[in-house]
Amino acid sequence: MKKTRKLHEGRRKKLYATTEADQLILEFKDDPSAAEGSKIAAAKGRGAIDKDLSAYLFDYLEGFHIPTHLIKSLNAKDLLVRRLEMIPIKVMMYNLIAGNLDARYGIDATKELNCPVMEFYLKDEKRNDPMINQSHIIAFNLATADEMHMIERLTSKINAILKSFFLRRKLLLVHFTIEYGRFKNKIMLGDELSPATCYLWDAMKATQIGKDRSQQKLSELELDYEEIKNRIFSKP
Repeated sequence: MKKTRKLHEGRRKKLYATTEADQLILEFKDDPSAAEGSKIAAAKGRGAIDKDLSAYLFDYLEGFHIPTHLIKSLNAKDLLVRRLEMIPIKVMMYNLIAGNLDARYGIDATKELNCPVMEFYLKDEKRNDPMINQSHIIAFNLATADEMHMIERLTSKINAILKSFFLRRKLLLVHFTIEYGRFKNKIMLGDELSPATCYLWDAMKATQIGKDRSQQKLSELELDYEEIKNRIFSKP
């Protein structure tokens, strides 16, 4: 499978058309997010790790009947994926109080949530991805009521599967962000599943590991990524 033309380039990934109309190539980049002196530097090998873990976790979820856009891994940084009609919504699931959840609502960050919290954000960089609800999504014709029911069901199931998966590797899944799209009228999980989209804590120390930190030293970020990769690919 060959790349024909570049369709999109973001901070972490490039998306290419292929000779097959319903297939794309997703190329992962070394995300320039770590602080290195006065510059923002790219963590060496981060793109390959994001790609490897995304492929591994998508394949793992497929084993639990979660439909994803993954077709196969092509090389060190490229995935062959189905061409989805992406729904312009980010879905965020919180398992613990962290990130801006405590700041927004003044909740004690030392307390545990009684149940996971699911939030939706409109993908609109000009408006800083505003938070929206199901009524907005359906009223704005971004997704149907049936599609939102499926998205909620899949997200809850994905959360339960991944929480257990990470915990067996002594990692806490604090919160994560995922995206969905349509393929032949079927809702599928798209984008990526990696340390860039999953906020993880070391279960033994209750400290953050992975997820990009703009003030983190480059060497520390690279070590964090290697630690996550080693834990995920190790047998619990």
